[in-house]
Amino acid sequence: MELINPQIVAPEQVAARQAEFRSARPYAHLVLDNFLKPAAVEALNASFPAYELFNRKYKGLNEFKAEGSNFEDFNPLFAQLRDELKSPEFCAWLSAVTGIDALYSVPDALGAGLHQGGDGSFLDVHIDFNIHADRNIHRRINLLIYLTKDWNAAEYGAGGTELWNADMSACERVVDFVFNRCLIFETNEISYHGYDRVTLPPDVMRKSFYAYYYTDLREGAAKYHDTVFKARPTDGRTKKLMTPVKESLKNFVKARLKELGIKL
Repeated sequence: MELINPQIVAPEQVAARQAEFRSARPYAHLVLDNFLKPAAVEALNASFPAYELFNRKYKGLNEFKAEGSNFEDFNPLFAQLRDELKSPEFCAWLSAVTGIDALYSVPDALGAGLHQGGDGSFLDVHIDFNIHADRNIHRRINLLIYLTKDWNAAEYGAGGTELWNADMSACERVVDFVFNRCLIFETNEISYHGYDRVTLPPDVMRKSFYAYYYTDLREGAAKYHDTVFKARPTDGRTKKLMTPVKESLKNFVKARLKELGIKL
């Protein structure tokens, strides 16, 4: 692996990282600084694609950001990072650290890509879809790498990933938005996470790389659902009323389409 810091995946570090992952609260997660080699992360930051190149843009009640998995339009370094993160060697390391056997990624938009958000960007607290709708496999792990240099939390807003407890009554940890920091966490029915609205100057974007990991279908796991957004306790009355209605309708429709074999 040419881009990932070899100290991160060193075999002698696995036991300590596994203990940290399992003991973390409010759900299993791991924070790794200096995840990529210095030259690699500097090159990725310098060549991060323009917002306009991203093939999916979201602006609605619960999110405002862009997402791109169109690697053919990006600097080849991003495809190289994607390939390293879904390599058998890295997946074996990730399985050892998380204790989840036989993890793997997939070669589509639900395997890896980039996130980017400008002024006003936010992602409300949510749990992720639990089953890949096309491939019928269980989503188990998220990996995020922060790629914005010199993030000014005091000026821009925290920008870090909030980890909320199971009943959405409290944010128990914020993983600060630090350049070259990697956040790995288990995706399940209580892994509520998101980031609050940021205020950014025109030349600054909230930039990150994502990779998602799966296992084959498991007996006894929750039935298929799409992303489920939740309002924060501090949100306004309108969002608190509209979010559950919107999410219930969306998930009902998507579940029925999946049952009918219609691609989402």
